[in-house]
Amino acid sequence: MSELILVGASGLAREVLAMVRSSGQYDVVGMLDDDREMAGVSVDGAPVLGTVEDAGRYTHAFMLVCMEFGRQRESVVDRLELLGIRETRYATAVDPTVQYPEGCSVGRGSILLRNVTLTASVTLGCHVVAMPSVTFLHDDDVADFATFAAGVSLGGGVRIGRAAYLGMNSSVRERTSVGAYATVGMGAAVLSNVPEGETWIGVPAHEIDHDGYGWGGLR
Repeated sequence: MSELILVGASGLAREVLAMVRSSGQYDVVGMLDDDREMAGVSVDGAPVLGTVEDAGRYTHAFMLVCMEFGRQRESVVDRLELLGIRETRYATAVDPTVQYPEGCSVGRGSILLRNVTLTASVTLGCHVVAMPSVTFLHDDDVADFATFAAGVSLGGGVRIGRAAYLGMNSSVRERTSVGAYATVGMGAAVLSNVPEGETWIGVPAHEIDHDGYGWGGLR
């Protein structure tokens, strides 16, 4: 069984730990976290071995970056590259319940939790995170570091940009796009293209009003 180190002692790391233990995919050696007070602490039975800077000491283990937001994962992957950690050193963690047919692809470093569904010709980039019960329909194309909270649903032919974040139970209409580093709020229904870097909320989804009234009229 291959050894695995989880980078970031987060809630996501705990979920991944539970998943890989139950499926027997990897032997989790421990975690790395930049909070030095965590050193030596055990998280759900996995020891915190040190900080991200200690990654180079573990030359035979695969890595999985478990920060909960794409920008954080992107920053850590950049740091790990400077330490000599290349893409081939990253694991891919896919729960056994995931529907993952031939013709779909999932990049290294990605995490797909329970009951995620990929239907046909879905492409997920590297270091993508999909929480439980996310649905990707035919021809969806997801860039690196994108994050999908539980229950997100994409129509067919959707494009999701680098490190975009889609909140719990949000949905995206077929043949539309969410730009790089954009955010879609919980329960939002995206019916048109979300530009890069913007935050959209509501049904139908719209950009947050920068005058302070974007969240249901409350400042």
